[in-house]
Amino acid sequence: MGLQTQALVSAKWLANMVNRNLVGPRLRVLDTSWYLPMMNRDGKKEFTRSHIPGASFFDIDDCSDRDSKFDHTLPTAQFFADYVGNLGIGDDSHVVVYDASDFGAFSCTRVWWMFRLYGHPQVSVLNGGFRDWVREGYPVSSTYTRPEAARFTATMNRSWVKSFEDMSENIATKQFQVVDVRPHERFRGREPEPREGVEPGHIPGSKCMPFLEFLEDDGMMLSTEKLKKFFEQSDVDLNKPICGSCGSGVTACHMVLAAHLCGAPGASVYDGSWYEWFTKAPPEHVVSEVKRKLTKA
Repeated sequence: MGLQTQALVSAKWLANMVNRNLVGPRLRVLDTSWYLPMMNRDGKKEFTRSHIPGASFFDIDDCSDRDSKFDHTLPTAQFFADYVGNLGIGDDSHVVVYDASDFGAFSCTRVWWMFRLYGHPQVSVLNGGFRDWVREGYPVSSTYTRPEAARFTATMNRSWVKSFEDMSENIATKQFQVVDVRPHERFRGREPEPREGVEPGHIPGSKCMPFLEFLEDDGMMLSTEKLKKFFEQSDVDLNKPICGSCGSGVTACHMVLAAHLCGAPGASVYDGSWYEWFTKAPPEHVVSEVKRKLTKA
């Protein structure tokens, strides 16, 4: 991979590594599939039936702060270190992440960002995901052998994570741009949210860049040229600080990856995202084109 790990790797490159039996302590592959309940899919069960040979399963919900009321909140650095160390990932491991979504990428960018957040830049996203791997006819497996545990050192870069307080303060200070990657109609307040008790809308001042628009129709990431044009058309300046938000902090990481590919590697994520914002923000800070009586638990 050279001195600097590529953010994206192709199915052809990974298949070559698999064929040469190079998946091991220096190269770990993770199936990070996670789905919303409305999708009626179980990533862990699907992994047991079919995955890239040598891959392990990374569960976003298991590797999280169990005491948080919000979904898959980031864990402590030590928890993350122990979790990935038990998957055989050490400080020298190159990690390749993918998911089996129909989109080509859904949850894998969250895990890509998590590794970088905890100080491990040797991580890549499989461009096109399991969808492209299968489409290209590469082998799959239903067998799994747990790797030998490894020592992983983690230190969180806290500047890459925004809290509810940070987001609230930013409405007035405008210290960073906020990019919401949910679909336009949820952003506008015209289509329902997938979580019960959460109404659609957006944070004041945020811009909408739906996560699927970072991808080609075949699930591959847009070219750098197209990504830069998308940011420009969305009135987002790559030369200024950016924070991503979504429903619960997963697909926001598509924007972070896209900015990274465009030469802006320091974009942050609002970990609680819209789920937390709607729960905590005053009604005047829940912007929607549809006027409705807001009811919060």
